[in-house]
Amino acid sequence: MLNDFEEVFNSLLHISNVDVYVTGSNSKFLSKDVITQFRGRGDEIRVHALTFKEFMGVYDGDVYHGFADYIVYGGLALVSSMKTEVQKVNYLTNLFSETYLKDIIERHHIEKTQELEDLINVLTSAVGSLTNPPKIQATFKSSISSAISINTIRKYIEYLEDAFIISKAQRYNVKGRKYIRTPLKYYFEDIELRNARLGFRQAEETHLMENIIYNELRYRGYSVDVGVVKKRETDEDGKHIRKTHEIDFVANLGSQRYYIQSAFSIPTPEKQAQEKASLLNIGDSFKKIIITKDIVNVTRDENGIVTMNIYDFLLNEDSLSL
Repeated sequence: MLNDFEEVFNSLLHISNVDVYVTGSNSKFLSKDVITQFRGRGDEIRVHALTFKEFMGVYDGDVYHGFADYIVYGGLALVSSMKTEVQKVNYLTNLFSETYLKDIIERHHIEKTQELEDLINVLTSAVGSLTNPPKIQATFKSSISSAISINTIRKYIEYLEDAFIISKAQRYNVKGRKYIRTPLKYYFEDIELRNARLGFRQAEETHLMENIIYNELRYRGYSVDVGVVKKRETDEDGKHIRKTHEIDFVANLGSQRYYIQSAFSIPTPEKQAQEKASLLNIGDSFKKIIITKDIVNVTRDENGIVTMNIYDFLLNEDSLSL
């Protein structure tokens, strides 16, 4: 909090046997501030919560109970050492309200705090769903009769992204090779904070598993988008229509690309066909994967589509190469 402190740190770079590490635990010193203050003289290291593999390294139980715990209480290191659910709930609830929320309000001098809290509630309930500021504004108007502006919504979302609470996944037209500006999806950097915000009431495993897959891909260094494939089809009346198929994730790292579907359960051939439909319409040779919770072994069908369970995906860092 001292003026010109970064100049002192930069001066230390001239000493050959000195490395300088600057850490921040809240939004008072954000990633974009680091870039500005140190002008490219160092590297940024993002510190994430524990991956599921790391979490299982300290978890006293089997992988199934571990995942049930992880999907609710997440991978914050201190939480993983707590023994009771009461401890975890109290800590996470207080962490969100007393640290994250207060930091954002104080940093940006927000006066209408209820609007910010309402926006957070909307985003927590919409994990994995396509949305945008106009859609959120319509929700505000219909649900709580709020006249919040689109610019305010955009500004508050930016604050939440800067504080590493949420992260956005843009839509990418696979065949057109271009990004679609809106709508997009928001995921929580730490799912346990999302659950805490909702009082641990809306623990929909389908959306939370999707959020965990998104985070895991980013932990592994991939940039992650939501894929869109448009295809000409014939409707029941024989008319030609353009139908849009969504791919949950398009993960890119250098020359590598993977198309990934998150399917909590695929109990029937009809459900399997539904999950594979968007992947079959892509038309390129990059690997296509379905991640689910209800199969045991990794399988590969005649079209080359790989299906694996969530445990194999999370516990094996090379799982995408299977």
